[in-house]
Amino acid sequence: MALPKLSHPTFELEIPSTKQKIRYRPFLVKEEKILLIAQQSNDAKDVVYAVKQVLQNCSLDPIDVDELTTFDIEYYFIKLRSKSVNNIVTLKYRDLEDEQIYDFEVDIENLEMTYDPNHEPTIQVNDNTLLFLKYPKMSLVGNLETVDNETDLVFEILRNCLEKIVQGSETYEIKDSSREEVDEFILSLDVSSFNKVQSFFNTMPKLKHEINYKNSLGNDRKIVLQNLNDFFTLG
Repeated sequence: MALPKLSHPTFELEIPSTKQKIRYRPFLVKEEKILLIAQQSNDAKDVVYAVKQVLQNCSLDPIDVDELTTFDIEYYFIKLRSKSVNNIVTLKYRDLEDEQIYDFEVDIENLEMTYDPNHEPTIQVNDNTLLFLKYPKMSLVGNLETVDNETDLVFEILRNCLEKIVQGSETYEIKDSSREEVDEFILSLDVSSFNKVQSFFNTMPKLKHEINYKNSLGNDRKIVLQNLNDFFTLG
């Protein structure tokens, strides 16, 4: 006689960047195994691939995980983890002022995206030129492990997130341009325009949660959590 099949609850969430609603199930032992193997490898690419595979496995509606942004992935994984394991995450944090370790509990079920009203994906370079930026995808994160310094990191991210340039009546799709051409264009930007580009990345939608507490010296302290690493491995 064949063994019985197990049924699992289903949930729904809204993908932040597209507002698409999708149904999903909790991850199971087979998905947890994928995550554990990736974590033990200590390779960022393995972790990225594992998270994407788990999300794809657990999605009950058609969705291309490769097309999700970094913050879509983080939001989805946080919600999935809360339904699969436990919605309460215990964090340890060492206060740099009094050197004491503090324990905190965060209910990740209640975490939501924060949106900056000043966020702007279109950059006005001059009266004749507009840049259109797109959000970084999770696949980019693993590729950044080979980047040696902060300057190269900024350029690598921008190369991947520059979508098109409109100058007058002409539109230039970045995917049709060579790496050298893109680098030459980026280097030709004035400082003001480049600062606007950096602002685009700094103000992207993000998960954000603040923990306020008093340390042993009686001083008010604040911890800001705003990525997966913060929520699961802080301290």
